Amino acid sequence: MSSLEQRASIKFCVLLEKSPSETLEMLKKAYGNDAMKKRLRTKARLHKSRHTVYKELYLEILKRLRDAIRRNRPEKWATNDWFLLHDNAPPHRDLIVKKYIARHSVTTLEHHPYSPDLAPAEFYLFPRLKMKLKGHSFVDSDEVIENAKKQLKDLSKNGFQECFEQLYERWKNCVDAGRKYFEGQ
Repeated sequence: MSSLEQRASIKFCVLLEKSPSETLEMLKKAYGNDAMKKRLRTKARLHKSRHTVYKELYLEILKRLRDAIRRNRPEKWATNDWFLLHDNAPPHRDLIVKKYIARHSVTTLEHHPYSPDLAPAEFYLFPRLKMKLKGHSFVDSDEVIENAKKQLKDLSKNGFQECFEQLYERWKNCVDAGRKYFEGQ
């Protein structure tokens, strides 16, 4: 059976609020040896709690960001002395988003596509999460998500400052490497 059919089955089970073990048993019963591997089922289950970011949602996020900068960093707002680290996700490249950014003179730092060495989540957040969660056993994906959220909330303001200092150094390395992948160099 195709993985698309099985994903539809998983989505159906999620909507019926079936547990992961119930979903697993149903998949095994329906698809036998062709049932998805556990990792794919877990990934599909985790997707339930995620939100897909569309251009309209991203535009709303940008509006809230500008408002937060105006309220919390008035000195940066007054001089327009701030920038937006912008990856190349489709909503970020959409025309309505580009027009909004241009209309409000937002300085963006374009992120080279598929550059994990320049993605703060890849070199800063994920390693810290892994370090804190390593060695722990979790009952289900909800417990993993709950613990990960707690660890993210515990990150310090200074830690995020350190992250962006590392990003600056990584950008220099990227330029020096001719915009090629440079992790580990």
